[in-house]
Amino acid sequence: MGASTANPLPAPREQADLATRAQIDRSCRQTVSIYYASAVFWLLVGSLLALVASLKMHLPGFLSGWEWLTFGRVRPAHLNTVIYGWASMAGVGTLLWLQARLSRVRLPLPLLLPVTGLIWNAGVVYGTAAILMGYGTSTEWLEFPVPALAFFGFCLAVIIYASLLMMMRRKVHHTYVSQWYLYGAILWFPFLYVAGLFLTQAPNVNGTVRAISNWWFAHNVLGLWLTPIGLASAYYFIPKVTGRPVHSYHLSLLGFWTLALFYNWAGTHHLIGGPIPAWVVTVGIVGSMMMFVPVITVAINHHMTMVGQFHFLRTSPTLRFVVFGAMSYTAVSVQGSLTALRSWNEITHFTHYTIAHAHLGVYAFYSMLAFGAMYYILPRVLRSEWSSAPLIKLHFWSCGAGIALYFLALTWAGIEQGRMMNNPDVPFLRIVAYTLPWLASRSVAGVLMTLGHAAFALLVWRIFRDAGKSLPGPTLLTPARLWPDWRRLWSRAGRKTS
Repeated sequence: MGASTANPLPAPREQADLATRAQIDRSCRQTVSIYYASAVFWLLVGSLLALVASLKMHLPGFLSGWEWLTFGRVRPAHLNTVIYGWASMAGVGTLLWLQARLSRVRLPLPLLLPVTGLIWNAGVVYGTAAILMGYGTSTEWLEFPVPALAFFGFCLAVIIYASLLMMMRRKVHHTYVSQWYLYGAILWFPFLYVAGLFLTQAPNVNGTVRAISNWWFAHNVLGLWLTPIGLASAYYFIPKVTGRPVHSYHLSLLGFWTLALFYNWAGTHHLIGGPIPAWVVTVGIVGSMMMFVPVITVAINHHMTMVGQFHFLRTSPTLRFVVFGAMSYTAVSVQGSLTALRSWNEITHFTHYTIAHAHLGVYAFYSMLAFGAMYYILPRVLRSEWSSAPLIKLHFWSCGAGIALYFLALTWAGIEQGRMMNNPDVPFLRIVAYTLPWLASRSVAGVLMTLGHAAFALLVWRIFRDAGKSLPGPTLLTPARLWPDWRRLWSRAGRKTS
């Protein structure tokens, strides 16, 4: 379970440091366990709802006799269980553990924080049931009824209070890059959620104002809630596993503040061509273009930290998922900025291309980072190890292959779909027929990802079952001794030839 360190500490100090970390992990055990176990449950629920919605796209008669399983209800139920169930609950678990570790203090509010996990679950159950019964708001990413705010609002208030307590009680005088992003997330998201609900559900907010407000919120949930937690995880786990410091403090600073400055302006590029003021769209396009600054700085920082350390990908489950997610962040951000260009948006708007882009962000970037964080954190808070390296490999390759197939198929289908839609000589039914095979491949990709989720759920169930039963060492994907030291072999070969 230990991570490599570049400069080992003297024995007494190292023992004291290990004891401190063990105490912090013990204080996080109950809260993190509730949030993580709940997140995995909602991941499975969301996966099943996603499969039903995907099958209905090319098999419209599938479950057609069940009113509460119509596409108009299943799809938003899937979206909200994934965002507020899986992604948010996994994010809160990671956020609290990272803040405790980086502040070097025990997790406060040991009785209240676990209760927030139960209340958050109640909010997701209430919202999902309301959507399936036909009481959703029909506002994308905000389909949960307004009373759900009471559930999430209380939990977020407690989480913010606990985070501020850890900051005030911290045993280190400086703050880390990961902490910037974590505190940004918990301070930005409550404002986003309250403002999003008010601006889209208030009686006097109608028409284009509601559309602008909806896309401002939907875009910022990913960019100012999930993205900071994901980037905080990458900034923590890449150096932790490789034993190297972050490449550049100044690039980290630039990346954080430019994300905070530019991302919140970018959402309105989804309304290009709509009946809204031209300047609103232009601001969204400019904000999207400026996002190249934080994306490039973060990409350079992560890559340069990994240079010379890529061999860890052979053995470390955490690093394999985290690097996959970090690379996907660069890809989805570049794609999102290019999609904001009017010329390209004219082709891809209202097509499956947009769906592929959304999944590249929420799944390939954020979810893979969440998986990596859980592979590192759960063994430490439960004092146990993962039971099966083959199951971890199945999880990674099923999810990796699934999202790759999903993204590539819908991206290609969306581009061709957009070109045909812009051609008045192409009948609409011909366009529909063209997309059917690609929609079937989407379902195949969904099956692959669900298989990976089932493997992960089995691993999580086993590690909870075996909690406290410490194993001799970490569960590695491939034992290091099975991999030859290619640098040493190459140098030997060079000496022989010379």
